[in-house]
Amino acid sequence: MEFKQLQKSFQLNNWSIRYKLILHFLLISILPSLVIGLLMGWIVNGIVEKQVNGHTMQLIDNVNKSLDYYAGNIQNISYFIAMNPEIQAFLNEGEAAIDDDREEYRMSKFLQSFTTLYSEVAGIIVVRPNGDYFSNEMYARTNESLTKETWYQEAVGAKGIFKIIGHPSNRNVTTHSNYKDSEVVSVVRAIQDPDTQKTLGVVLIDLKLRVIAETVRDVRLGKSGYLMVINDKGESIYAPRNSKIGSLDVALLDQQPSGMFAQTVGNQKLQFIYQKSSFTNWTTVGVFAVQDSVQEIKDINLYLVTFVFIVCMLGIAASYYLSHSISRPISQLASFMRKVEEGNMSIRIPEEREDEIGLLGRSFNKMLSQMTRLISQVWSEQRLKREAELRSLQAHIQPHFLYNTLDTIQWLARKDGAKEATEMVEALSKLFRIGLSKGQEIIPLTDEIEHIQSYLKIQQTRYKDKLNYQIEVDGSCDDLFVLKLILQPLVENAIYHGIKERRGPGMIAIKAVISEEMLELIIQDDGVGMTETRLSALRDVLEAVPDISDTNVTQRAAADRSPNQATSYGLRNVQERIRLSYGETYGITIGSVEKSGTTVTIKHPIIRKGQSAHDTQMEGTNRG
Repeated sequence: MEFKQLQKSFQLNNWSIRYKLILHFLLISILPSLVIGLLMGWIVNGIVEKQVNGHTMQLIDNVNKSLDYYAGNIQNISYFIAMNPEIQAFLNEGEAAIDDDREEYRMSKFLQSFTTLYSEVAGIIVVRPNGDYFSNEMYARTNESLTKETWYQEAVGAKGIFKIIGHPSNRNVTTHSNYKDSEVVSVVRAIQDPDTQKTLGVVLIDLKLRVIAETVRDVRLGKSGYLMVINDKGESIYAPRNSKIGSLDVALLDQQPSGMFAQTVGNQKLQFIYQKSSFTNWTTVGVFAVQDSVQEIKDINLYLVTFVFIVCMLGIAASYYLSHSISRPISQLASFMRKVEEGNMSIRIPEEREDEIGLLGRSFNKMLSQMTRLISQVWSEQRLKREAELRSLQAHIQPHFLYNTLDTIQWLARKDGAKEATEMVEALSKLFRIGLSKGQEIIPLTDEIEHIQSYLKIQQTRYKDKLNYQIEVDGSCDDLFVLKLILQPLVENAIYHGIKERRGPGMIAIKAVISEEMLELIIQDDGVGMTETRLSALRDVLEAVPDISDTNVTQRAAADRSPNQATSYGLRNVQERIRLSYGETYGITIGSVEKSGTTVTIKHPIIRKGQSAHDTQMEGTNRG
């Protein structure tokens, strides 16, 4: 039982509209914010990492280009030196070529010009195969031949190709400036005879490491990152003072010209991004702590989390506010409805709002007003119905007694041979018999015509030659049914207010035809007619029928029964019966010309045997 109650409480349809709105607003505000935040975090982290790596690689590429530029200058210097005539003479002839002071001075100035123009050049020395050498700033430490030096042998082995040796180590060459081995990088090139490919000598040039340091040291990677340059053996060419890396595993660098990898050095995990120069065979490596990159991502994630948190708080506040602003008037409307349900029909919702709730409130107020009016109308109808039932009961008691009495009189008159009296009584008897119709409200049209014939026969006996009548019924109307006693009041008006008032005999013509899917009963007389004022007033009376919602309907009905309203009472009675039964589509229309006569047309629905009055009323309502 408790499980079912718990399950029921979790069903969305059982929630109040306020909580549904809160859930809805939370879903459309917080959930997308969380998804967007996570997605943005993932995307931004990837973008930041790519940008950092791309930026680092771009810096490394710029450093490599600078180093290649300086190395290219040194290479060009070696070419210029090899092609100089004095140097060529020295290589071919030895010291004999520089016995002249002017020649020695010229060669010295020539070499000195390079150190002057290119500040990165620390010194230049040219060595012949026999050990003789010439330099402006460099000299041998001992008398041992320089041709035994490793750098000399590497230059010869390169066969004229420019080669970067790296830091000098235990060599027999120094300079007047006395640079440390760690402060310079040596490059060599063998000068060969173009015809015999014989080595004529070797040029050694020292490149100041200060140039590399100036190129690299201004580059900063993150908070603690830096750049370093290593040779093809993994040995450091340049590294800043805060570097904790002496050498790197060449196998990791030789896999591809550029790339990145992570390695733990000491207790710190470092990220390495490198690019190798194809010209110098040096590799520029960017080194930075992984924690620095992670910290940047953490900062971005913190901003995103803060943003999502603020959005969520605003979403929750907005959800509560919006749900309250929407659900509160609905709850008030429900409260008003409960009061109406308890029987308070006088309550009304304030019509201050202009939104859908306000529209619903105004419709609710109109509905209450309509319900109040309909309740009053039903009460009035019930009262009128009770009055009509009482009048009907009284009307049925008297005709029954008269009908039986007339039968007795007719039998006595026929027995005594009073033919005219017998016909008169027989007509009157038929009149009452059809009027009773066993209590039925709808009778065949033929009975209604027979009823009006009996009535006219009685009236003709009274008025003799002054009254003539004619009845025409279309054959298509023989099987139709009509409300009973709708012709007699109209014919009576035609006699008393039309034929009786004229001079000479008068004619009443009655027709029954089907026109425009309606039964039309036409009563036409050639009596005195009516004035336009009286005709307009009579039409207004007929158009106002029925208006049962009017609280003065009983008083108006009583006034219609007064002698002054005798003309309209019969018409109004028939109009009221037809419209109450079949709707406002049907009823009476009147046309009259003063001193020429009056025409009254009854528009009645077509009712055949087996068709109920309710069905006919619905057809009339739909048609209207």
